[in-house]
Amino acid sequence: MKLALVALILLAIVIMTIGLSGACSGKQLERYNDAPVGVQNTGPADVMNMPDGFSNVATKCDHGNRVYVIFHNDAAYGSVAVVAKDPTCPQ
Repeated sequence: MKLALVALILLAIVIMTIGLSGACSGKQLERYNDAPVGVQNTGPADVMNMPDGFSNVATKCDHGNRVYVIFHNDAAYGSVAVVAKDPTCPQ
């Protein structure tokens, strides 16, 4: 009885693992297929390097708006802020 229960649990774990790995593998093979890409702003950004322990900031203009991106080295987190109609940005 206990052996059958253990076998059933192991089978369920194997099935779930196969199902989850199959669901994730499609996204890993997808290369930037989230949406069609239009015009790209590949111009340089102004970067502010902060002291160790603080996040760095990059900023650039895009269609009259100033975009700020806060990042910390290669960390998986960051944030974005947009100043609409920034007078220092060309239209």
